[in-house]
This record gives sequence, structure tokens and C-alpha cells, in this order.
Amino acid sequence: MTTHSDPGQSAHLLVVDDDERIRTLLMRFLRSRGFWVSGARDAAHARRLLEGLDFDLVVLDVMMPGEDGISLTRSLRAQSETPVLLLTARGETADRIAGLEAGADDYLSKPFEPRELLLRINAILRRVPQESGPTLPKFMHLGAVRYDLERGELWRGSDPVRLTATEAALMRIFTASPGAPIARERLVEDLERDRGQTRGAVGSQERAVDVQITRLRRKIEPDPRQPRYLQTVRGEGYMLVPD
Repeated sequence: MTTHSDPGQSAHLLVVDDDERIRTLLMRFLRSRGFWVSGARDAAHARRLLEGLDFDLVVLDVMMPGEDGISLTRSLRAQSETPVLLLTARGETADRIAGLEAGADDYLSKPFEPRELLLRINAILRRVPQESGPTLPKFMHLGAVRYDLERGELWRGSDPVRLTATEAALMRIFTASPGAPIARERLVEDLERDRGQTRGAVGSQERAVDVQITRLRRKIEPDPRQPRYLQTVRGEGYMLVPD
């Protein structure tokens, strides 16, 4: 864990919710409050991210298809001390007890005010025992290529890989949500926000993003024609899938 007077500074959160709209809204809200946030659409997706990245806290929906949040919490607690905040539409005492017995640190019933979620998260982070050393991963590995998350640099072995300003912005966007599809429209919005520009014609801007994705793939993929790491998700957009 990192030590900060403000727990939101550099803390890495994982938001797990099968409802894409809720997951996206929570991630945007928490990022706006200074957190580093990744998202997962279900327990299986969360497990893959947890295998490769360290998190300061998991915000976990209880009611999900497949493995539910209480089962995942119990499994996580058997392997690590990462705090878990459970979210559910059910607020009965029995459900709260089940979540806490599984090892959750706190429990918040839907619907809730975003500010209450923020207060709960900060309270958990403040009382978690602090460890020395950084929490955030320094590198994200993409086969023979590695991306330095702190410096925003791409390396192949000991050789730096030059990124254009747009490619560097795309890498920042994708590495903030590894394993989560990002719509082309959102990529356009985030790129324009990064440049301080106003919104242009949607169709032409999205086609421009496609061109930039093709160029970025040439720098990170063993075979850009069959992308392994920067994948196209039909009907959803693009997704970065690190090792």
C-alpha cells in the first residue's frame, strides 16, 4: 500500500459489476476523485486482472451472473488481504452478515450516493495497514513490449519505442482500464479532452481513431493483422489485454 494523507492519491481500485452503465459511471466518478481505476465485467474477468495487477481495494457487486460477489470475496480473502467493499441491491441483515463473514471490509446497498461510496472507500483505505513501497504496477507487459505506467514510455527490450502524442494518449487511456472494452466514441472524447479540443464530426473522428489504433498495433503486436494485445471487440470497441 502507498502511504498518503489523501487515500485517493495513487490508490488503485478494481470495480467489478456486470452492469456496464453502472461500472462505467463508477469508474469515471472515482477517477475524477484521483483514483487509479480498472474495471471488470464479472468474477472471471476480475480474477484475470487480479492475477496480473495489485489493487488497493476491490469494489465488488454481489449479484452477478456466474460466480457472485460473496463467493469471489471468500476466494480473495483466502489468498490476499486486499480490502473488499461489496455493493448490492439487497440490504437485508442476512445478506450484510454473509458478505462480512466472507471477509468483506464494508457493505453498501444500492442505490447509494456517490459521495457515500467515496467516504466508505477512503475510510477503508485509511484503516488498512500501510506497507512500504509503491502499490501501482510500474510496467504493463505486452509480449516482448513493456509499457512504463509512470513515465508513459514503451520499450522493446532495452530499446525505446517512439510514440506520437496521440499514440501516447491512447496508451494512457487503455492502460487505465486493462481488459475492459472502450467504445470508439469514448476514445474520441478522451483524446479530445486530452488535447483540450472541442468535439468534431463523429464519423470522421472515429475513423481517425481506427487509423491510430492500426498504427499503435504496429508498435506493440507481433502480428498487427492478428492482434493479441490490442483487440477489437465486436460492437463494443477496442480492448487492451496485457499478459
